[in-house]
Amino acid sequence: MRVLVACEFSGVVRDAFIARGHDAVSCYLLPTERAGPHIQSDVRDLPVGLVQSFDLMVAHPPCTHLAVSGARWFKDKKAEQTDALDFIRWLMNVDVPRIALENPVGVISTRIRKPDQIVQPWQFGHEETKATCLWLKGLPLLKPTQIMARRDRNLTPSGQNRLGPSPDRWKLRSLTYSGIAAAMADQWGSA
Repeated sequence: MRVLVACEFSGVVRDAFIARGHDAVSCYLLPTERAGPHIQSDVRDLPVGLVQSFDLMVAHPPCTHLAVSGARWFKDKKAEQTDALDFIRWLMNVDVPRIALENPVGVISTRIRKPDQIVQPWQFGHEETKATCLWLKGLPLLKPTQIMARRDRNLTPSGQNRLGPSPDRWKLRSLTYSGIAAAMADQWGSA
């Protein structure tokens, strides 16, 4: 299967698909942090024919202007939020047969549509909590792969959500948990 992982610089999801034999490439404005197939570009600038050649697109659009964690600043960034929502609509409407768009709880749910599913890292072998919304097209819901017992998992937000201010905070908070990436590759790679 040909897989485009849009808005990913880490290579976590891309590499999960590659490890299972898929032809996967990541695409983002920044260079990739792991060696592997990567297109350094805005996904909207790729040739239409190239984008349409993929069987699956997993998109991780920036959440800076969308996540409820930043709601206190929404009134001051209406134009940025409008642009971010236009990008979400573009991603959701790309002519690719299977699409998964992930983002934290935010305004996509009220301004575009509710997510098809909300997953947590503790459903995929991690102890942390971090609600991640999934909007799906042509894909099944992700099935949990390793639910952590309540006594084994933290009841507080993940370390990603507790990071103090820093220039790289957004990058660290945006990383996809490896257990979720593996579930995407295992379950959607055969969809």
